[in-house]
Parts: sequence; structure tokens; C-alpha cells
Amino acid sequence: MTHRLELAVAAIIIVFVAVFLVQNAQIQAHLGEGEEAWGGADGSAAELIEASGYEPWFSPLWEPPSGEIESLFFSLQAAIGAVIIGYVFGYWRGSRRSA
Repeated sequence: MTHRLELAVAAIIIVFVAVFLVQNAQIQAHLGEGEEAWGGADGSAAELIEASGYEPWFSPLWEPPSGEIESLFFSLQAAIGAVIIGYVFGYWRGSRRSA
């Protein structure tokens, strides 16, 4: 069998995913209505800052009309960054091979 390493890695990934899903189900089962298990710290930090009486110095020039548009811009920014990083690594590897 020539693909032992690939099969071993696939088995490890499947076991990891299964353990994660079981743990996630147990965590979600113990939460109350409206609670998030994997919520980030952004919401908590914003509430804490607003409770301290902080007022922003300026407002944005333009706010996206919906969360979907905001997500689109974020994913577009990530894609552009990935293309730039991929180009740099490809250029670097190509210049090493030609030297």
C-alpha cells in the first residue's frame, strides 16, 4: 500500500473532527437560550467600552448598508491579501529555482 501516510493523516483528521463535534454538542447542551459558546471577545469589549462612557472622536465616512456587505468587503480584503502573499512566495520560489 503506497498511500499509508495519506490514510493515516485522513484518519487523524476524521478523529479530530469527531472529537470536536462531540465536545461542541456537549458545550452547547449546557448553555441557556441566547448564549453563545464560541462568541468572540469583540462584543464583550464593546459593551465594556460603552459602559465606561467613552465617546468616539469621529464617525465613519460611509457605513455598509448591511452585515452581508461588510462581510463581502472583509472577504475581498482577505482574498487580495492572499493573492499578494501567493505572488510574493511564487516569485521568491521561482527566482530561487532559476538561480
